[in-house]
Amino acid sequence: MTHFARNIKENDYRLSGVQPHGRFWLIEFLKRYPVFILLFGPPIFRSAAGIDATQGAVDMWAIFQVGLLGMVAFRAIRRLTTAESIFIPKQIRSILKYAFFLSLLFLVSAAYSPSPITSACYSVLDFLTWICIAEFVVDIYMHPPNWMQCLFAVRIIAFLLFVLAIVTVFFNPQLVMVIILGAGIRLGGGTVGFIPVICPVIAIVSAYAFLYSLEPKGRSIGFFLAGLGGTLLTQSRASELALLLAFAILVFGWAKTSKRSAHLVILGVMVFMLLSSVVLESGGGGRIWNTFNRGENAEGIESASGRTDIWKYVIQYCITHPQGMGYITGFRVLFREYSSLGIQVEVSHIGNPHNSFLEVLADAGWLAFVAYLIMMTKVVAVGFGFVKKRCMGILETDSTSRHAIRCGLLLLVFCFGMGMSIADFCIPLRQTFYFQNIIIAIILGASSNMLVASRGQHTVLNDGCPSDKATTLW
Repeated sequence: MTHFARNIKENDYRLSGVQPHGRFWLIEFLKRYPVFILLFGPPIFRSAAGIDATQGAVDMWAIFQVGLLGMVAFRAIRRLTTAESIFIPKQIRSILKYAFFLSLLFLVSAAYSPSPITSACYSVLDFLTWICIAEFVVDIYMHPPNWMQCLFAVRIIAFLLFVLAIVTVFFNPQLVMVIILGAGIRLGGGTVGFIPVICPVIAIVSAYAFLYSLEPKGRSIGFFLAGLGGTLLTQSRASELALLLAFAILVFGWAKTSKRSAHLVILGVMVFMLLSSVVLESGGGGRIWNTFNRGENAEGIESASGRTDIWKYVIQYCITHPQGMGYITGFRVLFREYSSLGIQVEVSHIGNPHNSFLEVLADAGWLAFVAYLIMMTKVVAVGFGFVKKRCMGILETDSTSRHAIRCGLLLLVFCFGMGMSIADFCIPLRQTFYFQNIIIAIILGASSNMLVASRGQHTVLNDGCPSDKATTLW
């Protein structure tokens, strides 16, 4: 561990096959691992309303999006088909099987979708995304990167998107921000960079790196303040609550690392409670509450701004139609015909259920919903299994992988929390869709490397550690 700390101090976060070149290390990283290019989205400079793909509408931005995914997927397919052998640990392979099974269900749903061609095309895009992830897992199996640098690359890309959204404010503000009566300015980022997701990602990675001293403190603080400030500018309750949940898990997990950490956390909680009581006694509680709820009434808060009515509609529909509505397009078309919700929004403007889990249910029914839950549960279980087990000898690479898995799980917790209010995590071509899947790829890749390390060390595994059977290769 001393040697590991010394390497961190010397900023020795390097990647297999990638030699950092100062400011341009990200370019070298993207050339080596092009799947990370998908995180850019790419930025789309058009109205957040977008185009209606269910009507066959396509513009140059849509072609650009598909073209970017197509190039990365073509490289992945070529490398997979020309590889002499493909090695994927059994635990990781099981998760990928569920992902491809979901893609198949989405394709089948095109048969009863109101727009079969569009649903089929989106299912192919979902399949190609997972092909890219599978190729990444195969590639790093034999040539693992430094996993924390992978997360730092995710942070840099998120930060670049955030900066691009800020710059867009000065040229075309309506693309990235709205002004709401009683709430003020909300900087959402639109299709340029979805700030309610990318800024919390910046904040979480930076907070983790700061607490565990994985990079210079000044750098962590700078990125953290940028991420936290951007999150507050969104005025998104879902984003703030999901970020708070991730922070709580991070802080209490860090408190377990040493007595000093525990004492600092206890002290911080006590100071927070003291300050909260002072604010409440001074009459500032009402102002804080009004700021948090953005002037929304109790009925709006209770219904999650009308989302619960939409969720009820999806569940009721799928009870009578267990196969779902059809991938992506089904909800948009069928919901237009449902006008009894009384929501203060044009029905045509609601294109998804505003919930990532219910998006899968609406797309391909209960079977897909259960498969999605099982897949995500397996991802968390595999990652958490390596985070909590300390039976293997801890080398530098093991420590780096553990940190990456812990941080990746925190990011995934944020995605799950945020996914309760948006469906973008399950819609191909969206930036948030790529962010969640790349986070999963990092967790699976780091876990795969730790499985390899455990076999390479010929460690005697007791019944509390992952079994050797779990590392059966395909």
